Amino acid sequence: MDIKFPKGGIFIVVIVVAVLILFSTSTVTIGPGEGGVIFETLGTGINTEKTYGEGFHIVAPWNRMIVLKVRQQSISDEMNVLSVNGLEVKVNGTIWYEPEFSKLGLLIKTKGEDYERELLDPAVNAAARSVVGRYTPEQLYSSKRDVIEQEILDELQSILKDQYLSVKRVLVEDVKLPSTIRIAIETKLKQEQESLEYEFRIAKAEKEAKRQKIDAEGKAIANKILSESLTDKILQEKGIGATLELSKSTNSKVIIIGSGKSGMPIILGNQ
Repeated sequence: MDIKFPKGGIFIVVIVVAVLILFSTSTVTIGPGEGGVIFETLGTGINTEKTYGEGFHIVAPWNRMIVLKVRQQSISDEMNVLSVNGLEVKVNGTIWYEPEFSKLGLLIKTKGEDYERELLDPAVNAAARSVVGRYTPEQLYSSKRDVIEQEILDELQSILKDQYLSVKRVLVEDVKLPSTIRIAIETKLKQEQESLEYEFRIAKAEKEAKRQKIDAEGKAIANKILSESLTDKILQEKGIGATLELSKSTNSKVIIIGSGKSGMPIILGNQ
């Protein structure tokens, strides 16, 4: 049995299907941490006036929504640069950056959708070469790491000024030197550390000797003062006082008064 559809019904189905296709090609969902700009095919290209945020958006079917990440991102790279004395150094670093949300259209229009390769990578290499070229291998290997990070960040921010891209932080993770240079630097640093430790021990010993000298001098002065203050009369009085205290004890003894030198009592032991 043949089923015949009314001509009007077929037309409606075609219209519905066309609307569904048109709707599906005209809707865009921008995810978390992303932003979008419209490329107007029949207009002037990238619309730099508006950046679309997260969520559901309807776009004219003849236009295209370009969606890129606008949250903070990072890139890591190993760069071959020269130190101040011309030695080749490998620097491993990480850069944190993010596009300026309201200027996303201008960033894409001037630098393209692959702006990391077109803009950020060359800027990072230029900044690293400029900063590392100011230092010796020894400074790069040891104490200048935090200073170098800040200087590269400052250099990057200067290069990328008005480029619609913001660099937040620079981390220098590793500095690789030729093995012979690295071993020489490590040996020198070890010798310097041993020298500092030896100087510390000497200073500690000198301080202890000085303390002992001061202590001995203090005791000598105290003994001298005490000796000068102990006259024969004072010694005699102290001897008499001690004899009286001893005579009060329960132990039997013989005390001969005035028989000792200078008239001091002589105590003969227990009977």
